[in-house]
Amino acid sequence: MAEFGIIAIPTHYTIKPVELGRWAEAHGFESLWMGEHSHIPTSRQSPYPLGGDLPQMYKEFFDPFIGLTAVAAVTEKIKVGTSVCLVPEHNTINLAKTIACLDRVANGRFLFGIGAGWNAEEMADHGVDFKDRWKVTRERVLAMREIWTKEVAEYHGKYVNFDSMWCWPKPVQPGGPKVLLGAWSKFVPKRVADYCDGWIPGDVGVDLGGCIEEIKVEMRKKGRSFDDLDLRAMTAFEFSPQGGLENRMRELLKMGFQRIMFLLNTAVADKQWPLLERYYDLTRKFN
Repeated sequence: MAEFGIIAIPTHYTIKPVELGRWAEAHGFESLWMGEHSHIPTSRQSPYPLGGDLPQMYKEFFDPFIGLTAVAAVTEKIKVGTSVCLVPEHNTINLAKTIACLDRVANGRFLFGIGAGWNAEEMADHGVDFKDRWKVTRERVLAMREIWTKEVAEYHGKYVNFDSMWCWPKPVQPGGPKVLLGAWSKFVPKRVADYCDGWIPGDVGVDLGGCIEEIKVEMRKKGRSFDDLDLRAMTAFEFSPQGGLENRMRELLKMGFQRIMFLLNTAVADKQWPLLERYYDLTRKFN
């Protein structure tokens, strides 16, 4: 049976996180995800990755950890995740504690979707050089796993360095939450196999099936089982003009994605509710 999730970008005018979380759980969705941008520098030198002008909502992102904690506190089954947390924009030790505490509030329901970001100026404000962002991301993920799993943790890398320390609480999930890479590039297969537990790409005209095959190769090289990976694809009505979204969902499931994530457009609440109902109607065709 296929499972479905919702990816949202809450702002001050969208459906409130608690309302959205309660609705999603009541309608059988497996997960609810929230994205992240701490801010957008007004210089606007970095081009928007999807082309054209930067959408207004990028200036208005709600903090995902606060929003997801609110959802976790009023639900019982639905998983909550970041799609994605911009890891280079966080202090490693603080982020490890935030995630562990959220996983405690959620009783083991947190999923850690990660990315390294596309906005060089935003990243520079956090003290990270754009060219180093993926190296920083890797070290921070590995260091957080040390904190989550060791009574006495330490880590010594080029970008993250701390001596032995205590840091509690630990996550409910043994080993910490799943780390799911939310990115697309030729480097994705190696990164997934190196330090991630899954992949959550956007269905935006890239060769998802081909990348899955490359991930299989890299997982074998690492001596890891491909079957252990959590594979999710993010899609939306506007991403699938040819053949409709239902057909595209079937294609994605056939490729090997176990779960489909629907992108909820950022808009005032009255415009979001009808879209949610359309997504819900689609899910009923797969169960």
